[in-house]
Amino acid sequence: MRARIYKPAKTAMSSGTAKTKEWVLEFQATEARSIDPLMGWTSSSDMNSQVRLRFDSVEAAKDYAKDHRIDAVVMKPKTRKPNIRPGGYGENFATNRRGAWTH
Repeated sequence: MRARIYKPAKTAMSSGTAKTKEWVLEFQATEARSIDPLMGWTSSSDMNSQVRLRFDSVEAAKDYAKDHRIDAVVMKPKTRKPNIRPGGYGENFATNRRGAWTH
């Protein structure tokens, strides 16, 4: 079985970084998905494609893969620069603003 170990990126729907701290071991699909002609749903008989294991560290994920003889590839995460404003959100409503209100 082949699998990949990665650290998930943040969702595009929020600016937070929830669910991005853990490492995920995800199995690679062994067969193609098929489309049900009646309902149009996508299905697969591969049960491992539904399994996602979460680990606190990459070493724990590697150890699990090694113990269970899973051929795993580790994908390094891309780091992002934190977007921290000095005043934060409250700066928008400050009473001591020096410039004109723009919005």
